[in-house]
Amino acid sequence: MTSSARCWLRPAPPATPEVITDPARRRQLKIELLIVFSITLGLSGARSLLSLVDSLLRPEPLNRQQVAINVPQAAADLIDLLKQLLSALQLFGWGALGLYLLWRGGMRLAEIGMDRQARWRDLRRGVGLTALIGIPGLLLYFAGYQLGFNLAVQPSTLDDTWWRPISLTVSAFGNAFAEEMLVVGYLLTRLRQLGRSENSSLLIAAVLRGSYHLYQGVGGFIGNLVMGLVFGRIWQRTNRLWPLVVAHALLDVFAFVGYALLRGRISWLP
Repeated sequence: MTSSARCWLRPAPPATPEVITDPARRRQLKIELLIVFSITLGLSGARSLLSLVDSLLRPEPLNRQQVAINVPQAAADLIDLLKQLLSALQLFGWGALGLYLLWRGGMRLAEIGMDRQARWRDLRRGVGLTALIGIPGLLLYFAGYQLGFNLAVQPSTLDDTWWRPISLTVSAFGNAFAEEMLVVGYLLTRLRQLGRSENSSLLIAAVLRGSYHLYQGVGGFIGNLVMGLVFGRIWQRTNRLWPLVVAHALLDVFAFVGYALLRGRISWLP
């Protein structure tokens, strides 16, 4: 293993939070987890499962069906823009909720890797992680699509307006912040405090990440499960969350904006 790889995987200085043994406090944390995910990504996972079941019950095979991620929400351009931004704001709010609950419980930003002490290193790592995950992820999606495990995913069906790239970029960063903050920073920290092992916590978080992508098909679940395992392990060994947010945001920007620009110009795009 190279020295740079060892540096990447070396645990960060902040100590692992102490395991909470007080029964009342443990019960509070479990209730908190249930509430947070029942109104955020856990609910999205349940909806995605129902969407997949609905798709499987249709006569057409999965790869003959389409699903869009960013869709028009109003007929009037200005109203559509405002609703797109409000949807992104909700995602930022979800991530902020997880961050606030950790902070309110006495944790510092540095303990989950959300401080700005290593911002340039975090940025470089995020860009590298984008390539590490993005290329295999794209190949996995197309393989699943060709094998009939995935629906034809359309990252955007927004009209060609001046604000489309802006809206899609904001949405990409909202997705990245909400998912990495809740599924990695918040959930894995709470599971550590409840005494869960690193491996079982990692699996729980990865399955959750895969669950709210089930609307894309079985391949969408598997691809995001793998991404969750990689992202979660990196955080467990480095305690840096910003590289994951950067990588996720860049992946979504390339997918959302790139698809919007190339749609109709490349024949094999759905």
